[in-house]
Amino acid sequence: MDLFVVKMAEFIQAEMDTDAAHDFQHVKRVVLNAKQLCEAEKANEWVVMPAVWLHDCMTLPKDHPERALSSGMAADKAVTFLSEIGYPQTHFDHIHHAIVAHSYSANVAPKSLEACVVQDADRLDAIGAIGVARCLQVGTSIQRDLYEPDDPFALYRDVDDSQFTIDHFFQKLLRIEEMLHTDEAKREGRIRTDFMHHYLRQLRHEIGLRRS
Repeated sequence: MDLFVVKMAEFIQAEMDTDAAHDFQHVKRVVLNAKQLCEAEKANEWVVMPAVWLHDCMTLPKDHPERALSSGMAADKAVTFLSEIGYPQTHFDHIHHAIVAHSYSANVAPKSLEACVVQDADRLDAIGAIGVARCLQVGTSIQRDLYEPDDPFALYRDVDDSQFTIDHFFQKLLRIEEMLHTDEAKREGRIRTDFMHHYLRQLRHEIGLRRS
């Protein structure tokens, strides 16, 4: 496995189209999450490891109209690469599915423990301290305002994360904990979600709003 990992790491660094939230450090964090989940859940690392190393070998920007197709493109590209380096073909279908299903935008339900681990590992990196940082990075990169000045926390309006970065917490990030599959991911997700709630409480204080 170690030799394959070296080749996968080299490939993803050379091939991935990085953006503010999807760079090589993101991949390394997802790999770390996946290793911990794999061990806790007794998942097959020969499926999980290539899927997490290569899950973002093809990405489209967050605001791209075909964003939902991105993970399928990545899965195709990953399996082609794995075939070229002689990775055991018996795992290809499971790896392909795990990469397709990891994406929030694709809206594909994971059908195996390994796909659940890959999806959980990726989604954990969207929440907590690193999730807050990534959310702010993306919001800045696509020129969203931080918050709506008259109703920052969307108490009296519909959330719209295409316009306001803080709305993304309510539209997606605070809901991720409920979408996690494995017990270990749910435990970590609770910790990271608590952190995001704390961040929003502090933000409310700093922009001069009373708690409601």
